[in-house]
Amino acid sequence: MLLIPAIDLKDGHCVRLQQGDMELATVFSEDPAEMALHWLKQGARRLHLVDLNGAFAGKPKNESAIKSILQIVQEYAEDNGIDEIPVQLGGGIRDLDTIERYLDDGISYIIVGTAAVKNPGFLHDACGAFPGHIIVGLDARDGKVATDGWSKMSGHEVIDLAKKFEGYGVESIVYTDIGRDGMMGGVNIDATVKLARAVKIPVIASGGVHVLADVEALCAVQDEGIEGVICGRSIYEGTLDLASAQDRADELTEGTQA
Repeated sequence: MLLIPAIDLKDGHCVRLQQGDMELATVFSEDPAEMALHWLKQGARRLHLVDLNGAFAGKPKNESAIKSILQIVQEYAEDNGIDEIPVQLGGGIRDLDTIERYLDDGISYIIVGTAAVKNPGFLHDACGAFPGHIIVGLDARDGKVATDGWSKMSGHEVIDLAKKFEGYGVESIVYTDIGRDGMMGGVNIDATVKLARAVKIPVIASGGVHVLADVEALCAVQDEGIEGVICGRSIYEGTLDLASAQDRADELTEGTQA
């Protein structure tokens, strides 16, 4: 079970939101690259980046910060004899040229969210052009998928879309329960397991992690197809210690690697 620190980028800063509300942003660092290094030193084996401005604008807005993070990740990996530390990125990615540019810069996985729902043909083309590098992000409230930085609700059921996109060839699914994101009220285990059981590709849980017990609860259902969990406010505010939580997850799941 991978614990994946989230670095959410807004105006070049590392922030956390509550339930996706840009007006409820807490700035945790003015230097996202330094924050990335901090999590790497705490034992992170993968990083999750979100261009929040990009998610709302529909095009990249924090590329300089992203490049700085990638440089830090590469240097850290080289200095520590690590072949690769995957970095996944979402937010405002709407065309194949943007995907290609980010992959060339060193991003390992591109997360397509809103564009997958609004333009499934784009997701299909992306999976065909960049096999093994496309993750679909499904953000939901009460089982219905949201788009446009969670500002709009679609009529689509999460599981229906997940099955459809699995057929396109997506690498995995990041599943976020919007109602719990940034609220530290615990992961929606039931909904996450229900989704994981419906598809054969891995699911990464997101939203609501608060304490070690939340990680342990996910580890208990890892065999359902849940390969990791994105950690945000909990590790920034200290209710969850990333290093010790990853150690505990390794104990429970026999050291799953990225």
